[in-house]
Amino acid sequence: MRVISKSGFSRRLGAAVLAVVGLAGSGGAWALDKVTLGTSWYAQAEHGGFYQAQATGIYEKHGLDVTIKMGGPQVNGLQLLLAGQYDFTMGYPLRNINAVGEGLPVVSVAASFQKDPQGLIAHPQVKDLQSVGDRTVLISTSARSTYWPWLQAEYGFKDSQAKPYTFSLGPFLADKELVQQAYVSSEPFAAEKGGVKPNFFLFADYGYPPYGATLETRRALVEEKPEMVRRFVQATMEGWKSYLEDPAPGNALIQKDNPEMTDEQLAYGLAKLKEYGIIAGGDAAEKGLGYMSDARWEKTFDFMVKAGLVSDDVDYKEAYTLEFLPEEPVLP
Repeated sequence: MRVISKSGFSRRLGAAVLAVVGLAGSGGAWALDKVTLGTSWYAQAEHGGFYQAQATGIYEKHGLDVTIKMGGPQVNGLQLLLAGQYDFTMGYPLRNINAVGEGLPVVSVAASFQKDPQGLIAHPQVKDLQSVGDRTVLISTSARSTYWPWLQAEYGFKDSQAKPYTFSLGPFLADKELVQQAYVSSEPFAAEKGGVKPNFFLFADYGYPPYGATLETRRALVEEKPEMVRRFVQATMEGWKSYLEDPAPGNALIQKDNPEMTDEQLAYGLAKLKEYGIIAGGDAAEKGLGYMSDARWEKTFDFMVKAGLVSDDVDYKEAYTLEFLPEEPVLP
């Protein structure tokens, strides 16, 4: 028999009261809370849980009217979150901790991804990160304040190796000695289409500590509408569980927002998210989708301090809260 804590009972009672108020105030139907979510890029499989929760009515079931807005190269999700145009955005622990260090009132409430999907692709003769050696590595500007210092510290990569990544696979396909940054579900697919079956090295599998695709919101929203935040986290994780089981409804909405996303690309992306345990691997397998831990955030902060990415006097615990993780784990 499961014992419910006083705090857990209070949360459930509060949710029940809100439900009754919503019913009474809307003539017998939910008065849905309007929520805007900003994604990290154009719609793709990495956003499948959000679209699935919308397509299958999971958000509505939890009293939410969710609008999903795509990100892109010119979209600053953090800025839009702080301006109140987004209620939630797909965040990143390193960005979140830095934001707190700058005094910005943002907080992460769950992690859609147990592993950051970032890694490197290389031609078949390169077998692992240790084998990259002194080869040229194409990276984006943002890499220098995220994973590049980790590669330097852990695997001896040098700044002299790093060259700008222009978001084109052309140079990689033309030069068998090049290595470049990649997302597990994107660049490897494009490389295969270009005639090269690359090796992919997921940083998380080599010890890179941050979560990926955190649900980031404003601290004011957490304080003023905690039950809405709780319902959004719960519904989103149910959406991810549903997407992993049958992605068709979510994919239809993804393709509506991003018509360039093909069936083949979506299938490949989801297969890789499953293969590498991005969503349901690690702690999520036993503790539920969206799970986060104090230990993992501390490890991420320690890496940032060691790499000179943040001051050691930043209160990194202000960057996240475990309060809104589903009380009943959403098991994959």
